[in-house]
Amino acid sequence: MTQAPPQPELSPATAAWADALERLAADRLRVHAGGGAKAQQRQHDKNRLTARERIARLTDSETPFDELMTFAGWEMYADVGGCPSGGTVTGIGQIGGRPWMVIANDATVKAGAFFPITAKKVIRAQTIALENHLPVVYLVDSAGVYLPMQDEIFPDQDDFGRVFYLNARMSARGIPQIAAIMGNCVAGGAYLPVMCDTLIMTEGSGLYLAGPALVRAAIGQVVESEELGGASMHAAIAGTVDYKEPDDDAALRRVRALADLYAQGDPAPWARRRAEVKAAPSRDLTDLVAFDGSKPYDVRHLITSITDGGELHEFKAEYGETIVCGFARMGGYPVGFVANQRTVIKKKLKAGGEPGLRTRIEVGGVIYGDSADKAARFILDANQAGVPLIFLSDVTGFMVGRDSEQEGIIRRGAKLVNAVSNSVVPKITVITGGSFGAGNYAMNGKAFGPRFLFAWPSAKYAVMSGNAAAKTLLDIQLAALKRSGHEPDDEELTRLYDEVKSKYDTELDPRYAASRLWVDEIIEPNDTRDRLIRALEACAGNPHQDEFRVGVFQV
Repeated sequence: MTQAPPQPELSPATAAWADALERLAADRLRVHAGGGAKAQQRQHDKNRLTARERIARLTDSETPFDELMTFAGWEMYADVGGCPSGGTVTGIGQIGGRPWMVIANDATVKAGAFFPITAKKVIRAQTIALENHLPVVYLVDSAGVYLPMQDEIFPDQDDFGRVFYLNARMSARGIPQIAAIMGNCVAGGAYLPVMCDTLIMTEGSGLYLAGPALVRAAIGQVVESEELGGASMHAAIAGTVDYKEPDDDAALRRVRALADLYAQGDPAPWARRRAEVKAAPSRDLTDLVAFDGSKPYDVRHLITSITDGGELHEFKAEYGETIVCGFARMGGYPVGFVANQRTVIKKKLKAGGEPGLRTRIEVGGVIYGDSADKAARFILDANQAGVPLIFLSDVTGFMVGRDSEQEGIIRRGAKLVNAVSNSVVPKITVITGGSFGAGNYAMNGKAFGPRFLFAWPSAKYAVMSGNAAAKTLLDIQLAALKRSGHEPDDEELTRLYDEVKSKYDTELDPRYAASRLWVDEIIEPNDTRDRLIRALEACAGNPHQDEFRVGVFQV
């Protein structure tokens, strides 16, 4: 018997990536299981498909479904059994060769009830659709609001009611919306499908503002579910339903047929300049970028690994070198890149400084005054050209200290934040490493309206790095202990530091950010080019661009 040759030993850097990607795949499988095998079987026993089975049959075969917010609710609501993927599946898939946003309740998770994170996830998916003029399919199978948490779901501006607000806004803008009720659709949630262009309903489903039990409690009327809100009643008597179908498969075929009839809108002006796609150079990005950020790398190599033909027209290449800016094409589309450089840079200084000092060392990942100036100017150029912007974020923050303050880092940083805030072209962010403090803002973090925000498994998302934060928090704890008359010994100091560091490290993990929708999806590094091209295809559906104005601009 021939023995297999021994596997080559992985380098520590390669092994770290292998472990991270293996864990990501395992965690995704956990999330995709929804409420578990028993809950999936209960769905099948009702002659209904699960949410992901429905999506697989709805979208074009052999095309990717770009799931978004997979990790919504990750490790949240543990006291009530959790809410995997926020109890709903969202993402962009091809239907009839055109990208559609799909929003599907997962009835295996608490009967598809809306938790606080569920509402926020649906609102984010609708917002992506609204901004990009993406048509939407809703696959409805929900018991409504999760009542024990109604105070966190119902009343605020960005709570449950916002779903219907966006429903109506998209309708007014002519963005197609199709709903298929394939199970429960009760209480306030009943408005969503009825506010769509087209409503499909399967036999055995229920659509009502109040179910039989609540009707009996409220007005004393005894009525069966089918008579109160069944598909036949809504199709023949109330006239609420446009198409009644016998089962999930028939409903999904109807959705596909209707979706194929919708007119195609004009593409965005920049998308009309799409050129022939050139292949990108073949490179394993996990070899280039260390998982723990310990290895310097030239971000130009990352950019040219994902652009058509490996080309980059770099802007001001020798100035403000800790940020790299330039124009390129991806998938034939014109794009502009704003990326944190991660090499150590020897910067030439102006004449007239300290005697004999002609250069200084600048640290990669830090934004200095000149790099902030350059990036702000480049963002203006991209808006003038009407070209989408892609931010590759691996940032420690802005430079601090006497010299930096005297060079006007606050003023120059404010200029960059202004440019990012007021940019009107589509902006997409990929967090490849650190995303710390004000650097997150300058590099188009969630607060600055990215059309899409992706993160690699190596991303770290916080106000400052783990070691710095742990030391700061420990100092605060120590001061409090000393004020109370307690002087901790070395062993207690070590234990306190480890506790603080462990908590902070948990919060740095991209799953923590993804669970709270601070990022739209965690993606593998080597999928970056394909995900960005498909994100650009989604953005291309909105032909409108606001006037670019920056207001008061620091000089």
